[in-house]
Amino acid sequence: MLDKFYKTPQKSAYLLILILAILSTFYNAVFPLHGDEAYYWMWSHDLQLSYFDHPPMIAYLIYFTNFISQSEWGIRLVPVLSMTISSLYLYKLTALISDEKTALNAVLIISTVILTHAGYIFATPDAPLILFWTLSLYYSYKAIFEGKLIHFVLAGLFLGAMMISKYSAIMLVLSILIFIITKRRDLFLNPYLYLSGIIATAVVMPMLYWNYEHDWISFLFQLHHGSSDSYVIQPWLILEFVSSQFGVFSPVFTWVLFYYLIKDRLYFKDDKLYFIALSVVVIVGFFLYKSFYVSMAPSYSGPAYIGGAILLSIIFKKYELKKTFAIGLGIALFLTLLVRVALLTNLPQLQRYMYKSEDVVKRMYSHAKEGDKFYGAHLTTAAYIKYYLPTHPDTDVGIDSRYSYYDMVRDEEEWHKDGLVLCRNIKREALLKKYYENVELIDTYEVLKNRIFYTYRVSNPKKKEKN
Repeated sequence: MLDKFYKTPQKSAYLLILILAILSTFYNAVFPLHGDEAYYWMWSHDLQLSYFDHPPMIAYLIYFTNFISQSEWGIRLVPVLSMTISSLYLYKLTALISDEKTALNAVLIISTVILTHAGYIFATPDAPLILFWTLSLYYSYKAIFEGKLIHFVLAGLFLGAMMISKYSAIMLVLSILIFIITKRRDLFLNPYLYLSGIIATAVVMPMLYWNYEHDWISFLFQLHHGSSDSYVIQPWLILEFVSSQFGVFSPVFTWVLFYYLIKDRLYFKDDKLYFIALSVVVIVGFFLYKSFYVSMAPSYSGPAYIGGAILLSIIFKKYELKKTFAIGLGIALFLTLLVRVALLTNLPQLQRYMYKSEDVVKRMYSHAKEGDKFYGAHLTTAAYIKYYLPTHPDTDVGIDSRYSYYDMVRDEEEWHKDGLVLCRNIKREALLKKYYENVELIDTYEVLKNRIFYTYRVSNPKKKEKN
């Protein structure tokens, strides 16, 4: 059976990728939307050149999947298609560098780790980032090592698309520049390189123009969002980030990858492997540095493991680590299935930010009166109220909260009207009384321990003070 699997590696890899896509599509229909997903779905109904929180690509992709379905599984076609295409190009790139059996192993690696399966579920900016990161890596490799015009054109196109997916995409651009400066300075005399740069800039320009028009508000938000005012090193945050990588990419795979990246000088001698290694080291190194001062989410370094899976499959082949590969695959698959089954069996603690979201909104709506305006106490709460309410009415954030898309599009004169406010975990009478004369708690809904929703009826808005 195993011999047959490896006898036709391309067919086996493509079949595995297809099966995972189909299963993920059905799996994704089970869960309510996370508030962040509802927030990006809302963007897809108000397409802009960019947004306060992120670049616009996630909204553009959801806009197109809306034509298929606006249900949960339809919105999550974005991550399913993104991860599927990414896996296909991972296979193609590994086969270019090594051989088809090694490429199949790379697909097996990426298909079994928790990070990838999370990527198949959630419609967030990480999905288009992974998609266009992989396409950019593939066509940049082809451009640099094969030198054809079409590859430079496609590299520029996909690098631009990657940059309007998520700002951390700059890490791949930086790794490619480091490679050219250290290994292929001759490319600076190649006009195709500059054409590629012009195409990428043209794709990014609308997003840059939007930021210019808004005083670079999105760039400044992300700069402060992932930074600390204090430069005091916090060892527990470093440990948290490092240990999280062993979790999301599995313990064996993470250990083998970084052990050989440090130990093996081959990556500095072989230009092709050096090119891939930079795509891993630059982004992981950047977020490792950031973790000295502020907490970093495990997914931030996720794109690194596209190149990581390629290198890892080559490491297993070069050092004939067949037993280690089998053990690593087994552990990764076990951990991933554990999380998948736990989510599927409604383990509330894993689903806590999705759990019963639709029920919560329906319960709030049962108190609605004609003409009511609907508010959330947080941007994600407001977003999934809009998603799950009949006719998807406009919603807003009803109290002072962190700056968001809502602040940029709202008409201040129309902000506070009579209606209902849904709050999560914390009672908000004091903040609501800043805007309303009448604030009444009309419902308390305990979804989980330490996850309680409060519904307020608010009326008689206070007159707004003129500046």
